[in-house]
Amino acid sequence: MPAAKANLLVSRLSPPPIPSVLAWAREYKGAKGPLVDLSQAVPGYPAHPEMLRLLGEAASSPATTGYGPIEGEEVLREAYARQMSEVYGAPVAAHNVQISAGCNQAFMAAAIALAGAGDSVALTNPFYFNQETTLSMLGINRVLVECDADNGFLPDIASAEKALASGAKVLAIVTPNNPTGAIYPPELLRALFDLCRSHGAWLIVDETYRDFLPEGYGAPHPLLAIPGWEETLILLYSFSKSFCIPGHRLGAITAGERVITEIVKVMDNMQICAPRAAQVAVAEAMPILADWRAANRLEIARRADALRAVMAELPGWEIGALGAYFAFIRHPFADLSSSEVAERLAKEAGVVCLPGSYFGVGQERYLRLAFANADAVSIGRLVERLR
Repeated sequence: MPAAKANLLVSRLSPPPIPSVLAWAREYKGAKGPLVDLSQAVPGYPAHPEMLRLLGEAASSPATTGYGPIEGEEVLREAYARQMSEVYGAPVAAHNVQISAGCNQAFMAAAIALAGAGDSVALTNPFYFNQETTLSMLGINRVLVECDADNGFLPDIASAEKALASGAKVLAIVTPNNPTGAIYPPELLRALFDLCRSHGAWLIVDETYRDFLPEGYGAPHPLLAIPGWEETLILLYSFSKSFCIPGHRLGAITAGERVITEIVKVMDNMQICAPRAAQVAVAEAMPILADWRAANRLEIARRADALRAVMAELPGWEIGALGAYFAFIRHPFADLSSSEVAERLAKEAGVVCLPGSYFGVGQERYLRLAFANADAVSIGRLVERLR
């Protein structure tokens, strides 16, 4: 009798990457001092007490225990639309917003709404691995857009043009980037938008780390001010990082009403609605915690500076790109794979990071360090650990 088998599109994938490196970390014996965990993109400080109070209050209310609107709570859609309008200096309305259970779900819902099995979606190389595996398990083909390591891992326009000319229905990018930390300048984003529009393709911009752009950076891009942006652009966001609530799973999609209508169909089958208590709490917290969030941006910048200082003292180690939450670091061990280097760092030096090979083709000389996880003192310990 033949054995029942799992879906090959899923079973062919590797196990989730974070648990694999945390398993290496469990073998660290503490010889170098406290573990320095730079593996997962989580805030290295707790949520504000007021945020916790609001979450508890909303969770204890009978009003949030039933199903909510598929598109999200109106109070959060309106609050987020106001924030988007302020950030970009362009009008965004609540009907342009779909709330999701985190940004990974936002990407999956958008991908299902825009592309089907056998279609192609372009990702940058290196890519955010959850986006790549999402496409794989949906039977959507992946086309890679090369990033220039000599230019801070920014996407190559000619490579993007080639991907879209080959028939990719969507170009999906992340800025500030995961894994590299590269911040795509507004003029590059405008060029990618124009390229997608000329090919009749969608541009998905994952802005999960938008709140951690350098102070005074201004609007991340001009795309929402372009007439007809709704026919090309989709923006993704996560409330997890700036509000320090990743466990409550809350994200957002900004798109035209036509796209939102399609995503609603997906969301109704995927989860019906995002967690309601978190939506109500975040909507109220947005104006209250604005100063706290701004201070956190400065704290993350201090951690970035601490890592730059560390790398300046380590011959052979090079910063490929650095920004927001991440640094993509070139290691000096040409005879070792990135997985071998990361495993040895975790087990022997108590430094947990992700191999570059987890993020794409040709990334064996790189490691991803999620420096936002650790304070400046902990980051300073890397000087001795990486020698």
